[in-house]
Amino acid sequence: LELVESGGGLVQPGGSLRLSCSGSARSTFTFHYYTMAWFRQVPGKERERVSCVSQSGERTNYADSVKGRFTISRDNANKTMFLQMNSLEPEDTAVYYCAADTQPCSSLTPPHVRYWGQGTQVTVSA
Repeated sequence: LELVESGGGLVQPGGSLRLSCSGSARSTFTFHYYTMAWFRQVPGKERERVSCVSQSGERTNYADSVKGRFTISRDNANKTMFLQMNSLEPEDTAVYYCAADTQPCSSLTPPHVRYWGQGTQVTVSA
């Protein structure tokens, strides 16, 4: 499974961005098999999980720091996952990574992630 992120960039505080993660699974069924998540990392800090979505898309969870501002979703038919980010803050500045694994969200921490995207930079600054 290959993952490619897009949608990062520079935005002012209070603005919005939508990240996309496209998967190159062999089939829609294969993409549907994976739990998907977004992580982010800033230099000198550990990679942290921002949000996670179950295989079907019915269950989601969020880091406390982004609850109410970010929304994760997935489109299994088109093998794509999204992260809608609203009310962005300078503290959201980071490289954002798409991740996939067969583990459930409750177990999806960086050491257990099988597939990573290359990352996309999000910068929130005036």
